[in-house]
Amino acid sequence: MAATERLYGPGLRRFLSRKLRHASADVPDIFQEVFVRLLQARNHETIRNPQAYLYTIAGHVLHQFLQQGVPAIETSSPLEPTAVDPADEADLQQQLADIGRALEKFSPRAHATLVMYRCEGMTLAEIGKRFGVSTQMARKYLMRAIVFCDQYLEQRGTE
Repeated sequence: MAATERLYGPGLRRFLSRKLRHASADVPDIFQEVFVRLLQARNHETIRNPQAYLYTIAGHVLHQFLQQGVPAIETSSPLEPTAVDPADEADLQQQLADIGRALEKFSPRAHATLVMYRCEGMTLAEIGKRFGVSTQMARKYLMRAIVFCDQYLEQRGTE
């Protein structure tokens, strides 16, 4: 279990932090709950893709957390502008372009799914309908893209 946390923990924390931007104090609790549920799962050795399984659990925990009425995003207060360093902005744009090119080589459909979901605000059902696949298949494309991006960023961070 410690190896799983060491391997996937940083990416999972980033994922949870992005999802809970305005409730970041809850990230450690949700992170812990994800691993508690992983420990409760039977037959750990039969899990073929531990990272995808971990993110699936995280999605369920986030969903339950949000269903309890704890807002992850406060829509009643206006967003405050933040000062952005032009050098940081240029680095971010370069990273996004690199990820986009890498994703196109990885899977054009996963890339398109990520863009439609994150940038265009489409639901998984809408994406599935556009591609002529099930909502579950659209979710798989999205998860593949997210996992790929996390791995890509982790690899770039170690270079």
